[in-house]
Amino acid sequence: MAPLLPPEPSTHLETTAVLEARKIRFELNRVLLPMGVEATYGIIRHPGASLAVPVLADGRVVLLRQYRFAVERRILEFPAGTLEDGEDPLGSMQRELGEEAGYSASRWDSLGLMLPCPGYSDEVIHLFLARDLTPLSERPAGDDDEDLEVLLLEPSALDAALASGDEALDGKSVTAWFRARQLLGLG
Repeated sequence: MAPLLPPEPSTHLETTAVLEARKIRFELNRVLLPMGVEATYGIIRHPGASLAVPVLADGRVVLLRQYRFAVERRILEFPAGTLEDGEDPLGSMQRELGEEAGYSASRWDSLGLMLPCPGYSDEVIHLFLARDLTPLSERPAGDDDEDLEVLLLEPSALDAALASGDEALDGKSVTAWFRARQLLGLG
């Protein structure tokens, strides 16, 4: 997989507003773009995140059906989580896989990075393929506000859910599944 192109920084002129939230910070910034245009942009500052596509020895994938308040519905997604202060992406994902899905993995492959909303956020999501899974005897405590159900799906069932449009899936999960399929030799 080719690396991301290097950044082309804008010149920060001033921050005119800031709103701090639970895991994010919203800034309104006046900048000078590399092409010479001056503009004001809202940006969401995000600490980054990790996501794993967990695959069992029999080929089934581990997914979550999780309630997301912003869209007021339950969606299918792979285990993922926000990076904690000083936490590396793989360590974060190993922790989240246990907390959200109740598994540990002994084989990890990078699926690269994803920039989910580059028009208004600096979030970078680190994608992984997790294999050689072992169910945990006791699932560690996760976040208090997580409302999720663990599902085990055949790859063909996940593909059918994606193709039908009958299931709501988030973009990071669709991207990660596309990349994982390549590594797994599924197409």
